Amino acid sequence: MRANFIFSEVWIGLRRNLTMTVAVIVTVAIGMALLGVGLMINAQVSNMKTFWADKVEISAFLCSKDSPFEACKNTGGVTEQERETLRQQIQAMPEVQQVYYEDATKAYQNFKDQYGADSVLVAAVKVEDMPESFRVKVKNPESYSAVMERIKGAPGVSNVVDQKKILEIWFSLLERLRWSALAVAFILVFAAILLIGNTVRLSAYNRRRETGIMRLVGASNLYIQLPFVMEGMIAGLVGGVVAATLLIMSKVFLFESVGQYLGSSALGWNDVAWVIMLTMAIGVIICVMASFVTLRRYLRV
Repeated sequence: MRANFIFSEVWIGLRRNLTMTVAVIVTVAIGMALLGVGLMINAQVSNMKTFWADKVEISAFLCSKDSPFEACKNTGGVTEQERETLRQQIQAMPEVQQVYYEDATKAYQNFKDQYGADSVLVAAVKVEDMPESFRVKVKNPESYSAVMERIKGAPGVSNVVDQKKILEIWFSLLERLRWSALAVAFILVFAAILLIGNTVRLSAYNRRRETGIMRLVGASNLYIQLPFVMEGMIAGLVGGVVAATLLIMSKVFLFESVGQYLGSSALGWNDVAWVIMLTMAIGVIICVMASFVTLRRYLRV
C-alpha cells in the first residue's frame, strides 16, 4: 500500500511538472554527453600516446653533396666509412632498440606514397634530391633527448629530427579540446543541479497540503522525501540513457572515423562502456543529491 502511494506521488509529480522534468532530462543528457565526450577524448589521447610511444623514431639525416646544412659544408657528402661508423655507434648505444638505414631510393618511394596525389610536387623532386637517413627506435621514450644529443654533430650527419615533437603538437591540440569539453560539461552539470533543485522545490510547493497531512499522521521524513528523490532519480536515469545514446553515436560517427587514421590506437568499446556507466551513475547521483538537499532546505519535515 505504501509502495503504491509513493509511486502514485512520483507519477503525479512528473505529470504536474512535465515541462521542468523534460528540461532536467535535456540538461542532464547534454551535460553528461559532453562529460562523456571529454572522458572519451581523454581515453583516446591516452591510447594514442601508448600506441605511438614505441613507434616514434629519431631520424638522423646524412649529408649529401649539395646539402645546405652547416655541418655538411665542404664535405662533399657522407662517405661510406662515415656511414658505417655512424651505424655502429648508434647500434652500440644501450638506449637504442633498433636502427635501420634508408637510402635515397627508399626515401623517394616513401615520398611518392605520401604525396602521390600532388603530381606537380612529385615531378619536381628527383631521387637524388632525397637524403639518406638512419631511423633510430629507442627502448624508452624518456631517452630520446640523450640519444639525439649523442647523434648530433657526428661526422656525416646533417640534422636530427625527433618525430615525437611533431606528435606533441597534435597531442597538445587534443589536450585543449579535452579540457574545453570537460569545462563546458561541468558548467552544464552545475546548471542541471540548479534546475533539478528548482523543479523539486516547485513540486514540493504544489504538494504542500499532502506533505502537511503526511506530517500530521506521523509519516517519517524519509517517507515524505522519497517521492521527490525518486522523481529526480528517474529524470537523471532518463537523461543518462539519452546521454549514452549520444555517446554511442559519437563513437560510431566520430571516433570510428578518427580510428581509421589511428589504427590500433582507436578508442575501444570497453572504454565507451566504462564512460557510459560512469556518466549515467554521475547523472543519477547528481539528481538524487540535488533533490535531497533541496528538500532539506525548503521543506521542514
